[in-house]
Amino acid sequence: MDDAGKIDREFFESRIEPRLGAARDDVAIGPTYGVDFGLIEIDDSVLAVATDPISILPDLGFERAGRFGIRIVLSDVAVSGLAPSHVAVSFALPPETTDEEFARFWGAVDEECRDLGVSIVTGHTARYDESRYPWVGSGTAFAVGDAEDVVRPDGARPGDDLLVTKGPGVETVGLLSSLFPERIDLPAETLAVAQERLDDVETVRDCAAAVDAGRVTAMHDATEGGLIGALHEVAGSAGVRIDVDADAVPVLPGVEAVSEALSMDHWRASTAGTLLIAVHPEDTDAVVAALEARGTPVGVAGKVTDGSGVVVDGERVAAPSGDAAWPVYERLLSE
Repeated sequence: MDDAGKIDREFFESRIEPRLGAARDDVAIGPTYGVDFGLIEIDDSVLAVATDPISILPDLGFERAGRFGIRIVLSDVAVSGLAPSHVAVSFALPPETTDEEFARFWGAVDEECRDLGVSIVTGHTARYDESRYPWVGSGTAFAVGDAEDVVRPDGARPGDDLLVTKGPGVETVGLLSSLFPERIDLPAETLAVAQERLDDVETVRDCAAAVDAGRVTAMHDATEGGLIGALHEVAGSAGVRIDVDADAVPVLPGVEAVSEALSMDHWRASTAGTLLIAVHPEDTDAVVAALEARGTPVGVAGKVTDGSGVVVDGERVAAPSGDAAWPVYERLLSE
């Protein structure tokens, strides 16, 4: 629990999972390690719910920070296969945040939500003396739909194909190259390409395209712990083994160059915006075509089989003990 980033499985299972308040029959999916959303049954419908921190990174520009922040919040409910419909937000802003700065941030949040058909239904906004950037609040996203339309987080089955969109390190490379360009020893044109990766941190539209095109059995957003961590979470929640061909995983421009310059393992660095999608093999081509029609890079990168764990290019790989981005971020802050 001493390391930065998400808690580990042992802490969750020993300290949190045994203490989840009242047991209710309407909770179809409760808090589960590595699972993005909860699910509540309401009459003939279901409500998917997911909560995430909201960050404001002023150095990105407040408009860009707003798009980035709300997309992270909406992503975890989108992988349920249901379209996000509502969101609640809470902000504990630093005192130095001006009205104009927050208006620019909030305007971008509003624009993204309008485009996705998401209504902001409640919230809390205040300034507090002890608040500091970047972690200034949280958001809870909701999606309402039919139970049969839910893509369960533990639904990957032996025989499924595993698709990977966008590839490793997208979020981290986009952030670090935008926040610390002067500390990364690369040509300006390479950094400019890497900075564009932050605009790839978006999954809601990809989730919708995938479930509309074929029989998707599981989806997961590869956040902390990166692509390797996400593979373990999908395999562990479903009780399956995943075999991966690394060459079939897309890698977006700028990712490898920045990762090498920072001595960072991009396969274990947070990559929000990258989806793992388990698909019935008869529908793989249709789902790939739907994603590619959106301009989303995607590879048929793996196979779900009987067993457990994650195997990459024939070698079993361990789950990350942390996120590779955190020590790099802290180092760049201190330089």
